[in-house]
Amino acid sequence: MKNHSLALKLSAGFGFLFLYAPIVALIIYSFNESKLVTVWGGWSLKWYVELFQNEQIMNAAWVSLKIAFISATLASVLGTLAGFVLSRMGKFRGKTMMAGWVTAPLVMPEVITGLSLLLLFVAMESMFGWPAGRGTTTIVIAHTTFCLAYVAVVVQSRLSSLDETLEEAAMDLGAKPVSLFFLITLPLISPAILSGWLLSFTLSLDDLVIASFVSGPGNSTLPMVIFSKVRLGVTPEINALATLMILVVSIAVIAAIFIMRRQSRFQNP
Repeated sequence: MKNHSLALKLSAGFGFLFLYAPIVALIIYSFNESKLVTVWGGWSLKWYVELFQNEQIMNAAWVSLKIAFISATLASVLGTLAGFVLSRMGKFRGKTMMAGWVTAPLVMPEVITGLSLLLLFVAMESMFGWPAGRGTTTIVIAHTTFCLAYVAVVVQSRLSSLDETLEEAAMDLGAKPVSLFFLITLPLISPAILSGWLLSFTLSLDDLVIASFVSGPGNSTLPMVIFSKVRLGVTPEINALATLMILVVSIAVIAAIFIMRRQSRFQNP
């Protein structure tokens, strides 16, 4: 039994080492004094200073953050509604087709999604004159489209495991459907919505393929700029940028865990 437990601990240790050792190495080398990424030249913060002085990267970072925030918010609203309909509205004509449409982006290759959206935007521009060209608007629409599926799946799963007696008790006490949703159901599924928002924000911030299809001149996202620079060789600035992105994501995840635990203690004292 002890040998089995030791083997499990060693396996878990090697697994974590395999996953996180490259990230730790990247963070360490972001403080490298040398211009050569693989040659250690001492500790320095100069690459972070140069990073914040790089207008191209800073502009791309601002565009990506703005797009990710808007896309995640829209996807959370639409995905919550879709998950609620699929979980609470019972059987209706077209439910299977709707479920397929909602979850299709989960299994659809990003190249196909990006190409289809590009053709859609071109057709809409020729027919209606909107959207005029490709830019921030088209990227937001594209990211909302595929992020919506993730939010819908998370919210639907939460609603399926939710105790419906709470909603039934509120209805017996005279709660209207709208009040029931906003006062009872929405607070109970808010951790799932928050998880979906964080997942959507991360996916939007990380997306390269779809954004490459639907973006236009002057609207390059941060992954697009990083990819164009990495093709010429990894620089210490990219290591510094990646370290800051890891820091931001880690803070967001820790904050989300803290909020969900606090809400769980509030709901289950």
